[in-house]
Amino acid sequence: MARLLLFNKPFGVLSQFTDRGSPTVRSTLSDFIDVPGVYPAGRLDRDSEGLLLLCDDGRLQARIADPRFKMPKTYLVQVEGDPEESDLEPLRRGVRLNDGMTLPADVVRIDPPDLWLRDPPIRQRKSIPDSWLKITIREGRNRQVRRMTAAVGLPTLRLVRWSIGDWSVGGIPPGAFELSSTSPGFQTS
Repeated sequence: MARLLLFNKPFGVLSQFTDRGSPTVRSTLSDFIDVPGVYPAGRLDRDSEGLLLLCDDGRLQARIADPRFKMPKTYLVQVEGDPEESDLEPLRRGVRLNDGMTLPADVVRIDPPDLWLRDPPIRQRKSIPDSWLKITIREGRNRQVRRMTAAVGLPTLRLVRWSIGDWSVGGIPPGAFELSSTSPGFQTS
């Protein structure tokens, strides 16, 4: 059976084990995970937080990361602005980005979630309100959620990937990981 790690990636950490060629020292997965033979199934930008799955099975890794399987990825997103339902409708239909139309996203406005503190904290501006959205996508384009919210005039301030499929980061502190078993739908042998 494949080993699968659920890692709560902190802000500022690269989704790789090494940082080649950078003139500055940046935090990587090797600062948090000392488990041989596991590799990220997909990526999460350095300035994003939350669930990153790592596994030791190439077929499972591809099944999780490959957009053709349309595995749902849910994000808790703090945006600048105070959107009405009509402002969210374009996200639900799909947004034109420079690399084409996105698939429709599931989007709801939510109360501020009870999350860990981010280091560094989000810059608060008294004259500009912010709000929280729960966005589920079934693709994995580069910086997709950030580009989608920007395209509808709601720049992302904080992005936390909460779940991938049935796997969730709930209960895992930032910088920690848990070992999970693969679900029956993901048997690879």
